[in-house]
Amino acid sequence: MSASLKLSELTVGASAIVREYPKTGSAFVRLREMGLLTGTRITLIRTAPMGDPLEIKVRGYNLTLRKSEAEHVLVELVA
Repeated sequence: MSASLKLSELTVGASAIVREYPKTGSAFVRLREMGLLTGTRITLIRTAPMGDPLEIKVRGYNLTLRKSEAEHVLVELVA
């Protein structure tokens, strides 16, 4: 098992598994409703030129997140 890192620290093209995220707050309720759950595989597709927002692929669709939201989601890299 590799070390956890923040979703905001992933490099473009990297895939990871969601390991932990805050369980409270309206933004995180919205993320769970869109399928960002513990154990879900995600891939960082691209970042905006200034690094915010981030676009990830999750459950077959692309989702855009603010970097401030992504900093609270811990992931584990996968091959």
